[in-house]
Amino acid sequence: MQHSLQRTLASALLVLGVHLAVPVQAAPDEQFFPLATYRVGAYASSGIPVWAGMIDYLRYINEVEGGINGVKLVWQECETEWTAEKGIECYERFKNGLNGAPVAVYQPNGAPAAYALADKAEADRIPLITLGYGRTEATDGSVFPYNFPVMLTFYSEASAFINYVAEREGGLDKLKGKKIATVYHDSAYGRETQGPLKLLAEKYGFENIQIPVADPGNEQASQWRQVRQLKPDWVFLRTWGVSTPVAIKTAARFGFPVERIVGDIWASSDEDVLPAGDAGKGYLALTPYPGGATFDIHQRIKEHILDKGKSDLKDPKSFGSVYYNSGLVNAAIAVEAIRAGQGKFGKRPLNGEEGRWGLEHLDLDDARLKEIGFLGLMQPLKLSCNDHEGGGAAKVQQWDGKQWKLLTDWVQADRQTLRPLIDAKAAEYAAEKKVTPRDCSAEQ
Repeated sequence: MQHSLQRTLASALLVLGVHLAVPVQAAPDEQFFPLATYRVGAYASSGIPVWAGMIDYLRYINEVEGGINGVKLVWQECETEWTAEKGIECYERFKNGLNGAPVAVYQPNGAPAAYALADKAEADRIPLITLGYGRTEATDGSVFPYNFPVMLTFYSEASAFINYVAEREGGLDKLKGKKIATVYHDSAYGRETQGPLKLLAEKYGFENIQIPVADPGNEQASQWRQVRQLKPDWVFLRTWGVSTPVAIKTAARFGFPVERIVGDIWASSDEDVLPAGDAGKGYLALTPYPGGATFDIHQRIKEHILDKGKSDLKDPKSFGSVYYNSGLVNAAIAVEAIRAGQGKFGKRPLNGEEGRWGLEHLDLDDARLKEIGFLGLMQPLKLSCNDHEGGGAAKVQQWDGKQWKLLTDWVQADRQTLRPLIDAKAAEYAAEKKVTPRDCSAEQ
């Protein structure tokens, strides 16, 4: 009875929007999902819809499917404010599970925490899922067995952007002599695409211009004055949080056409363009989880979660936003990885080592994506010991002033060209940390 009352209280508080450190009751026969969130601070507008998507999907799995093969899910939040320090604190609080319910996978939900936790998670044998952020070199699972930059690394994002620009210009050979500027958040996250863009510039002959924006990016006049002076053909916008609408509005003020700006996946949601007002109309962005509430999973969640007043969403307009959808996709990948692991270890809660095995044997083809309601929202994804990314594609969407319109199908990165750069960084890390790479041929 006490177990039931505490769970009901926690659920009620979440529905009302109260995100306190409620002592969620858990049991050893349940699977614990730690939620390292950021509902306050400069990046809260991005984070809040993400957690809504994640929590809505976890609640859907519990209430509609009865858990993962009968194993119920339990979760608890810890506020990180998107900082490494608080991200580490939350990880230390959660890594040993909750009242006997173990942790199978951990999502740091932020580049600072992802970098800070890489060695800790390795030592604790807890796999990190970093979808669209984190260490790109962790694609090489032989060196990083517990680090998974799933679906779209920063390197693949940069390559997909260049391939889209090439499509617009009439072919890769037409990139020669073009000016391509990257206006980026001056952090580990923002600097991550410098290596691949340098490589691609050398290969295709375009001028690679890098323009940093200091955190949090509330003032960007000097950067966009520089853009106006240099007159690039395209701008790759790699901002984040409040810096994205500031960039769009400042670009308009300095006369740079928004139709020639392509945002990265962390500058691609409604929350990024709505504050920019009319200046955002025509803005382009990459996304591995397009906006819209027309996918099958949305109909299921609307029927079973939203319409019954059980959603974590506070603003119904965010249902189907890019960040809400990213929460759905992140949660689905974690759930499917645990499901894959249960196929080997049994229909029970998994620990980190078993969760890692599940991730490395995750295989989401179109048939499975259709079955779980994610066809079109998520690209096919197959991971292995040697490949912790798996996908490497994004769609391009355009803001029409009211909503996002898809312009492309999946634009695939040139992963073959990028892989030597990834392997070199992984080998450098292995040498520095004295890591002996695994034999991936023995892990299949």
